[in-house]
Amino acid sequence: MFSKIDEAMQRYVDDEILPGVSYQILKGSEIVHAGQVGYADIESKTPLQDDAIYRIASNTKLMTSVVLMMLYERGSFDLNDPLANYLPEFTDMLVLPKDAARIEDATPAANPILIRHLLSHSAGLSYGFVEPDSIIDQAYNAASLGGLAGIDTDLETYTHALARLPLAFEPGSGWRYSVATDVCARLVEVLSGQKFDVCLAKMLLEPLGLIDTGFFVPEDKISRLTTLYTPVHPFEPMKSGLTVAPMFGERASTQKPKFLSGGGGLVSTLPDYSRFIQMIINDGQWGGRRYLLPETLKLMRENQLAEGVVVNFPFWPMPGTVFGLGFALKEQPSEAESALAVNEYHWGGLMGTHSWIAPQADIAALCFTQRFPGFWHPYSHEFKRLVYEAAEIGF
Repeated sequence: MFSKIDEAMQRYVDDEILPGVSYQILKGSEIVHAGQVGYADIESKTPLQDDAIYRIASNTKLMTSVVLMMLYERGSFDLNDPLANYLPEFTDMLVLPKDAARIEDATPAANPILIRHLLSHSAGLSYGFVEPDSIIDQAYNAASLGGLAGIDTDLETYTHALARLPLAFEPGSGWRYSVATDVCARLVEVLSGQKFDVCLAKMLLEPLGLIDTGFFVPEDKISRLTTLYTPVHPFEPMKSGLTVAPMFGERASTQKPKFLSGGGGLVSTLPDYSRFIQMIINDGQWGGRRYLLPETLKLMRENQLAEGVVVNFPFWPMPGTVFGLGFALKEQPSEAESALAVNEYHWGGLMGTHSWIAPQADIAALCFTQRFPGFWHPYSHEFKRLVYEAAEIGF
């Protein structure tokens, strides 16, 4: 049933496109297939194990969003509350007009950032690398606030610096991938009165039993950390050749970082992240404990974008996709995709980790590797296509 998937993943390793890949397929909340092929470290020929630790990058965003929505359930805020009610540095924001020629052309924003805008990347914030030649991303990078900047400050200092930059568009009027989930992490701190890592651990990681998920790798687990690779030919994703990534090889430190990035700072294992996904599939409950109400998860899976606005990356086409509260939502599969993908919700990480849930088919899947960049790579598309093909036959 799943032999085509196993063979395809092995091929990516044999062709030196991936160092190794670990994956799981779920029917309902039950794991029906799992595998790992390749290496945790190519140079030492260390085989990839099922407890390998990965830098999960933007897969962190789903966990941050869930914790913030847990606080929502407790009545800590309303989705239509202005962000400035809790983070006053975001009062009286400026916005770049469409015809802006320089950052100084910014004018006062007509509308405030709402918390629902943060969770759906419609606040007008940016990331620094999505359109590096744009005025807004150049400003982020000049201020060392971009997502690849190696930020070495706490969330409070970061959000104060961020609020001094203008927005890319009026809040709620567009979609732009951004540091918004890092702002969500700071919001969690303010609402809970705890540092983000402490709140995340107490509310989610510890009760769910995610023993290998956190912002750093303890010394006694460092041997399980996979090596991060970058392609020798970055603009030819299916060409052979990998080399150790110089920028991020040491990102997963044995010491807690200052910047507790809610948008991309966690390390985890496939079993840990799979349990998190199982909880979501199971309507917010796992192991006899409730984390979110079914109606909250339903709300998170509803489109939050303005009419006509869709998810749009300059270099990663995602047709038929909108955004909820933390999740990307596939409203309309393309002709090349399975009809079972309707209402699929998902996200992934820039270093090669992916997870998705397909309620129409009652399936879910995860595939983890360590390749930078590894988001929206052909390996994950083929993995997903083969899983859907198996689901159409029935498993």
